[in-house]
Amino acid sequence: MFCFQCEQTAFGTGCEKVGTCGKSPETAALQDLLIDLSAGISRYAHASRALGAASDAADTFVIDALFTTVTNVNFDADSIEALIREGGAVLDATRAAYLRAGGKAGAVAEPAVDTRASRLILINAGEALGIKARKSKLGDDVVGLQELMVYGVKGVAAYARHARVLGKNDPDVVSFIHEALDFLGNPAPTVPELLGLNLRCGEATLKVMALLDAANTGAYGTPVPTPVLMGHKVGKAILVSGHDLKDLQLLLEQTAGKGINIYTHGEMLPAHGYPELKKHPHLVGHYGGAWQDQLKEFADFPGAILMTTNCLIPPKPSYKERVFTAGVVEGSGLVHIKNHDYSPVIAAALKAEGFKSDSAVKTHTVGFHHGAVLGVADAVVGAVKQGAIKRFVLIGGCDAGTPGRDYYTQLGEQVPKDWAVLTLGCGKFRLLNTDFGTIGGLPRLLDMGQCNDAFSAIKVAGALAEVFGCGVNDLPLSLVLSWYEQKAVSVLLALLHLGIKNIRIGPSLPAFVTPAALKVLVEMFNVMPIGTVEGDIAAMAKAA
Repeated sequence: MFCFQCEQTAFGTGCEKVGTCGKSPETAALQDLLIDLSAGISRYAHASRALGAASDAADTFVIDALFTTVTNVNFDADSIEALIREGGAVLDATRAAYLRAGGKAGAVAEPAVDTRASRLILINAGEALGIKARKSKLGDDVVGLQELMVYGVKGVAAYARHARVLGKNDPDVVSFIHEALDFLGNPAPTVPELLGLNLRCGEATLKVMALLDAANTGAYGTPVPTPVLMGHKVGKAILVSGHDLKDLQLLLEQTAGKGINIYTHGEMLPAHGYPELKKHPHLVGHYGGAWQDQLKEFADFPGAILMTTNCLIPPKPSYKERVFTAGVVEGSGLVHIKNHDYSPVIAAALKAEGFKSDSAVKTHTVGFHHGAVLGVADAVVGAVKQGAIKRFVLIGGCDAGTPGRDYYTQLGEQVPKDWAVLTLGCGKFRLLNTDFGTIGGLPRLLDMGQCNDAFSAIKVAGALAEVFGCGVNDLPLSLVLSWYEQKAVSVLLALLHLGIKNIRIGPSLPAFVTPAALKVLVEMFNVMPIGTVEGDIAAMAKAA
């Protein structure tokens, strides 16, 4: 195997024996084949759209397949094999629709393997499609930019799926996904073509984040600042992790009156700010920190655990029977929830001992959605004009357990007291033990939500730029991002599409970005790696 799609890839270059995430070589090969199959379906879907035809089955399958291959989503080779075989039928249907629309037989390149072949043949085919094989043909720079695009498209697909389960779709977004995957079949792609497509992926990310924002607020209301108990209460318990708000909503409805307290974990923390979710009295608090701490936190949690999207670490035997998956998430030996029937989760929670005592009372305020922040825009603008707020710094993104991430904690602790701090994603957990106080009559730390909610930060930045009559790059705003997986890649591409410059990224730069590609990003956008805390603060303070 060879995989370098996440920040924790082995030795900073690539996982070749087993994934640092726990992914096996067999799973990696099947995922590579699934991407190739999705590209084959997309080629037909893209060609069909040019003929005025569309395929909902192709749209749904490709979005789900791409999300399945995001880091820490699906470690189960059996389920990926089943998805490949399902994709064979989708390919047949999409091909037939293309021909009915007037397409020419043989004009569209087929995927590499017959999906009805044996598992061994599928695995061998996936291995032959891997990154190393393509590098030998196309070179490091081209393959690196191909992978940047693929990872960005995976992020777009993840956001699109979140929106789709709430009934929101954007044909332009899924059309771009098909076009991008279709381009992977280009036998001689050029660096300029791939750079252009990557920036267009940023445009698609912006569209899909707006779509998801509308889906979430349409279903659950605009988030409002809400203090959340960062602990637990006596009683039976279910822990909900991941990102999918609909799973949480339906679980809350199915557990009403059953004497079970519901807790969020990881990226689900911002759910407490949504009016339609917070109205459930048994949504009582948040347990634990970021995803990488789950091996200990899940072992200590005395109830059932529901994983709704990515961020799953293969569980330890000591608590494996209490972990359930939903949506695209699956793991070997774990019970997968189907048709939103959470009765197995509820039964496991009632069987478990639950919490025997209350924790100490500690709270964190969530809900600083762009709607809430822009609702007090006059106060924000006034604080800037009066000099109470000298600079905004966004410290957020993904978290992980690798060395170097304490940089973000130290940065939050050491930025000047007259700087306001924005945060989002599970990177926020690096900041929650610091008392930021208030600034200009406002909370100095504004938690803007999940990584999915990066749209809020973009909206706020755009609104401030409009008020001050300048470009976003001229604002007293610094972006310091931590990354881990592919949704973070798509957010970065969205920022680059908007022309935002001087972004700091850490704790390391992506292994798939070659020196030549990095040179282009530096020249165009001044993208830079994080340095020392003191040096970066000094540099940001000098910026316009």
